[in-house]
Amino acid sequence: MCGMSEVYCMGVPAGLDLDLLRSFIAIAEEGSFTRAAARVGRTQSAVSLQMQRLEGVLGQVVIVRGKGGSVELNQQGQYLLQRAVELLALNDDIMRSMQATPVHGTVRLGVAEQLSVQQLPRILDRFAHVAPAVEVEVEISASCSLALKLKNGELDLALLTAGLEPRLWPAVEIWRCPTRWITSDTHNQHLEDPLSLSTSPGNCPFLPVEDSECQWRALAIRALSQGGRKYRIVSTSTTTRGQLAAVQAGLAVTCALAEEPLLDGLRSVRPDEGLPDLPDTRFLMLKGRTPRQPMTDMLAAQVHEVFGLAGEG
Repeated sequence: MCGMSEVYCMGVPAGLDLDLLRSFIAIAEEGSFTRAAARVGRTQSAVSLQMQRLEGVLGQVVIVRGKGGSVELNQQGQYLLQRAVELLALNDDIMRSMQATPVHGTVRLGVAEQLSVQQLPRILDRFAHVAPAVEVEVEISASCSLALKLKNGELDLALLTAGLEPRLWPAVEIWRCPTRWITSDTHNQHLEDPLSLSTSPGNCPFLPVEDSECQWRALAIRALSQGGRKYRIVSTSTTTRGQLAAVQAGLAVTCALAEEPLLDGLRSVRPDEGLPDLPDTRFLMLKGRTPRQPMTDMLAAQVHEVFGLAGEG
């Protein structure tokens, strides 16, 4: 047994007992310990003991008893109620999924190339455990290309750069990451004036008709223009790897995600080396217009889990 408080033991937060939360929700909705006890199939004294345990774990009072047996939630209790409902809904959804008949079929996933190195293996590994009989068709490409495939019904789920999603298409932000300038560790292209730049082409065939230029290209050019830095485009490629190849050759600088692994011979430009700051890059998850179900929702749940863990790290 740990001699510390119930809230923390050995530095690890105590877990919430779902049975305690179910009784707590019943009390909040019924406004009475007596009615809540009947609803959850326990005695009133047992429910009272449950709430004592819950408040002990939380380290604060969440239920206020009034005159005549009335029950109210304080501010902390109102917050707990909202999150407890969400937590139990998630638990129930997981249990239904795990106990359901194994799902068979194929789901089509499109992933922006910037996300493919680190996050994609983790997504596929987790999904293989929850849906081992489902085949995942993966397409790694530029976000603008994925957006077009999504509109054409060729993908069930797409993870792409914000700003390139089809207009008015429902989307959920899953991640945002700092963007950095990349230079060679043996050349000094970042010190040139004008700056030699490697970026995406201005005439990308997948560019949405509503956009006048590539978002990734515009991000770099806008930062340089606002920072008063002259530049010239010396190399273009539709892929990040192609843009980085020009940097490795000592021809230019480019920009990439801060968490994207760098190839040998490359390094990030330091803040004191004179290039303007770049904005964060945001990534969205979008479902197809008629996605294959329930595989798409199951895969989307794993995407949420992976990027939630990435955010915590």
